[in-house]
Amino acid sequence: MATWDDVRHLALALPESGERLSRELAQWRVKDRLFVWERPLRRADLEALGDAAPEGPILGVRVADVGVKEALVASDPGVYFTIPHFDGHPAVLVRLDRIGIAELKELIEEAWLLRAPERLARQYLDASGS
Repeated sequence: MATWDDVRHLALALPESGERLSRELAQWRVKDRLFVWERPLRRADLEALGDAAPEGPILGVRVADVGVKEALVASDPGVYFTIPHFDGHPAVLVRLDRIGIAELKELIEEAWLLRAPERLARQYLDASGS
């Protein structure tokens, strides 16, 4: 399954993407707009999730809207989940050790496309034939 090295490789392969640390946690941005990030569970998250709180590395990912987040969680709750802190926000949490590389690539690319400036996203899609 996926690792932080996979996230780093996939995110930084996208045009004008960069990595930075915030509170010692990795974030990947395009033109200073966050699209994926390391998001360990905090005490409030653990209390809210109780016994359902997953262990292992967790990736935060920007999605198009709350409907997309809900669809991802419903489609594979073993991989995707959310927390009360993200209620109403277009972001989903991903159990990194349970997602395949191909699915991770698609998720990161979609997040990048959402956050990249329109011109840059269009250039990328034209160049990739998408």
